[in-house]
Amino acid sequence: MSVISAQDKRLLLLAAPMILANITTPILGMVDTAVLGHLPSVEALAGASIGALVITQIYWVCGFLRMSITGLSAQQKGAKQPSELDYAKPLLQGALLAVVLGLLIITVHPWVVQATQSVAQTTGLTDQFVADYISIRAFGAPAALLNLVVIGWLIGQQYTRQVLILQVAGNVLNIVLSITFVWLLSWGVSGVAAATVVAECFMAVAGFFWATRGLSLKTAQRGWFAKSAMVRVFSLNAAMFVRNLMLQLCLAFITFQGARLGAQTAAVNAILMQFFVLISLGLDGIAYAVEALVGEAKGQRNSARIAQYTQRGLVWSSVFAVAYSTFFWAAADFIVSLLTNKPELQAATSPFLVLMVALPLIAHWCFLFDGVFVGLSQAKAMRNTMVLSALGVFFPIWWLTAEYQNWALWLAFLAFLGARGLSLGWLYFNRQQRDHLFD
Repeated sequence: MSVISAQDKRLLLLAAPMILANITTPILGMVDTAVLGHLPSVEALAGASIGALVITQIYWVCGFLRMSITGLSAQQKGAKQPSELDYAKPLLQGALLAVVLGLLIITVHPWVVQATQSVAQTTGLTDQFVADYISIRAFGAPAALLNLVVIGWLIGQQYTRQVLILQVAGNVLNIVLSITFVWLLSWGVSGVAAATVVAECFMAVAGFFWATRGLSLKTAQRGWFAKSAMVRVFSLNAAMFVRNLMLQLCLAFITFQGARLGAQTAAVNAILMQFFVLISLGLDGIAYAVEALVGEAKGQRNSARIAQYTQRGLVWSSVFAVAYSTFFWAAADFIVSLLTNKPELQAATSPFLVLMVALPLIAHWCFLFDGVFVGLSQAKAMRNTMVLSALGVFFPIWWLTAEYQNWALWLAFLAFLGARGLSLGWLYFNRQQRDHLFD
């Protein structure tokens, strides 16, 4: 009897392309840094980095678009009832919301620039480069947010290989254009921003064409976009938005509170956060696969399959967590040496590495159950557990242990991740026992 079941194979075949797609994103960031890092002006890299951080956080918070559409798309795939819910409906509803939010970002971007300059306290050339970068990237917002919707729909339809191709093609185009615009055309920071906008537009057009290929958009009805029809979409996205905002609040608090403890602590936390980025590459891939499969099972009204894919997802999430933990235990010092060559920074980071070994074992539960609840489209549960974990666990634990300074931040963060996993897991099993998975 094979140890790998048919459900395992299906899950891993969906997860593998998403893991590879995730890996390409940090490479793009490294290339942009290298391109600007070779310019004569240090302010160019500083200004672009600050601008990119702000734009990235805005788009990350808007990630609710991807999550909500994935669940709805997967449920439609399972239901196979185009007469009741046409396949194009959630895609077009999400696209409309994405474009509206994108236009809103374009409208308010001057205030975003001013707020960024004020908070970062930039001056001179750095101030100008921040404004240049954000102003150009803002005009790519409709395309960037449309990409989230398209990727969410493709994941829900289990087209993860297409997502991989789209991500790789977009990132390669971005890299080529960055080098061309900056080194050949001497556009500087504006060139890096413009390259990203062009790549985002390419991905939006190509992705939307790919997603709608074979769909009859002529069946689109005006009623799909009426207030009553959009209520579920808005409700789902509003809950996801609050969830993302609370998570971002905790991550931002670690960054800013670390900075208050000194430049060295801020640098240590930047290094430690890369361990969190590393585990997300693999654990997000498993979660994406679970989103698609659980959503499909919900569309089929098959609670047994929901349980099956949740169980298999937990097994593989645990496997990845143990692998990550073992790797960090064996190679954490080496990873730190790759991230910094400063002995004093390596020494300051070293005591915290024991927490990084524990990080995957604690965090994988919330990654996995996030995937389950995205597939079930139960966003309010995700919002409520996130608020509880942030306001009831993260901040109280930090406050109670604040005398331990940076240790307090990371102990609070691990407790926060653990609380999210426990609360989501408890909700899932409670709803399963009470047969409320289809609510």
